[in-house]
Amino acid sequence: MAGNAVPGFTCRANGEDSPWQACSSGGSRRNQLDSETDGVPTSKSSARLCSRDREERTTALEELSQKVLVCLGLDRPGSARLSKQMLLHLLLLSRSCPLQEVRVRASELLRTAQGQGVEVPRALASGPSAFIPAKEILKDGPNQDILIESFVSLGRVDHLTMVLALHPAYLSCFLRTQQALLELDGPLPRHWRQYISVMAAARHHCAHLVQQHSAGFLEAGGEESWLSSFEHTPTKLRSLQTLNKLLAHRPWLITQQHIQELVSPGAEPRWSLAELIHAVILMAHTHSLCSFVWGCGLNPEPDHIGGYTFRPPSPNHLPRSPHSPAPEDGRHELVDGAVEVEVLMKRMVELQQQQEEEECTQEEMVTRFERERSESIPTAVVRGAPPDLVLRLVEEPEFRYEDFAPRGEHSPPVLRAQDYSWEDHGFSLVNRLLPDMGQLLDEKFQVVSSLTYHRMAMHEDVDTYTLRKALWNYIHCLYGIRYDDYDYGSVNVLLERSLKVFVKTMACHPEQTTARVYHAFWRHFRHSEKVHANLIVMEARLQAALLYTLRAITYYMR
Repeated sequence: MAGNAVPGFTCRANGEDSPWQACSSGGSRRNQLDSETDGVPTSKSSARLCSRDREERTTALEELSQKVLVCLGLDRPGSARLSKQMLLHLLLLSRSCPLQEVRVRASELLRTAQGQGVEVPRALASGPSAFIPAKEILKDGPNQDILIESFVSLGRVDHLTMVLALHPAYLSCFLRTQQALLELDGPLPRHWRQYISVMAAARHHCAHLVQQHSAGFLEAGGEESWLSSFEHTPTKLRSLQTLNKLLAHRPWLITQQHIQELVSPGAEPRWSLAELIHAVILMAHTHSLCSFVWGCGLNPEPDHIGGYTFRPPSPNHLPRSPHSPAPEDGRHELVDGAVEVEVLMKRMVELQQQQEEEECTQEEMVTRFERERSESIPTAVVRGAPPDLVLRLVEEPEFRYEDFAPRGEHSPPVLRAQDYSWEDHGFSLVNRLLPDMGQLLDEKFQVVSSLTYHRMAMHEDVDTYTLRKALWNYIHCLYGIRYDDYDYGSVNVLLERSLKVFVKTMACHPEQTTARVYHAFWRHFRHSEKVHANLIVMEARLQAALLYTLRAITYYMR
């Protein structure tokens, strides 16, 4: 999602590209100038491959083919040379371009290059997700149109977009919000926006998004040295570190004082409120996106570090993703899963009848909320250390999520939705400081809240509202937000323990999500339904983090 253009290509020999050049979809300005001096198309001219005009795309594809063939030197045996960046670009097109003619031609060019003795890369993963079979995602249907639109707009279709395309209505508003945050006019420079997203993704050890936004940072003219250490970044950006770690792990600790230190007249360097709200939304958006990336087990992009290799496949060993579940006999699980669906259906009906017949006292509602938020839900075993490209961009890596509900006098106060909510307070504040962004975020929240296909596993014509509401409110409960008019007993009835483990892991410790945690819940549900649950977790987490920060800004402005 980071890039707007397809990379240029050169005929130079494979060199030692930096990690960021390898994963960049456009290259830095310096690389573009180098390409111009080599007399070959730059990123701008290569973008014609993404034209909405079919004839222009066809012409661009032919030009691409001819330039590659010239670089291969078919008329001069032994002179075949292609840059690593170009080879990875062809690999990306061959794997993820939604236009069949481009995919086929890119595959043919890679085979031709291999036939000329060039070492060509191959993708390490068979599909976008380590959890979801590729055939569930890469299939023709209504979502192809939105994938094609994404390709012609952004120059690539990444794994995130492919998985989100399982829910086209959500993907449309997600892409609009993402474009507004990263590309459209706003108070922050474009390369700063990408760098802030890199900082946010690093908090959750999300190499996938770190590489994606690092590529976007370089394309926007950013200095590569910023990606190696915070020492090279402006003091103003470094001053976001405290807010970044709190937003990522314990947003309820954000206070008016944190805002004052950044925006008051005496602050040095000083952030304007418009700049700060833009940065806050970028960070919270990226943190929640990390939850989705880890929760869906997204594989590295074919042109990213960890997504490709130049080594030939071993005939005796198939690479196994660290996300992959252990092979098991699934017949017993299918039977159990079917029973679980029937039990959940019955509980939903009974709960609705019970709520119509009984009315809980306010004291009982509070008691049920406290019981839910203090329940001990274990999370998965922590993964090994993240790659260096992530660790060097994290300050205080030991600062992590802690349960909102510690016992004792230092327990933080609960945020009552009636006192500060998105609808009544947050929406208008965002729209005032960053015009139109409040509307875009609200549309995204509304789409997720109302998204339904009236089905559940093998059942059709099902009203899933109570289940979706329980998921949303459980995530807010984990973040210390209480709705006075909601009966939290519903959460315990509708969300079985394995689902709670997944939701808490994904919302609070996303980097600890594993295939076992993903496959343990809703075993008889479609993968698209699990992705739907991931969307709810992502957006509920985003709104919760924003509410605490927006409340602090509101207090500062009084």
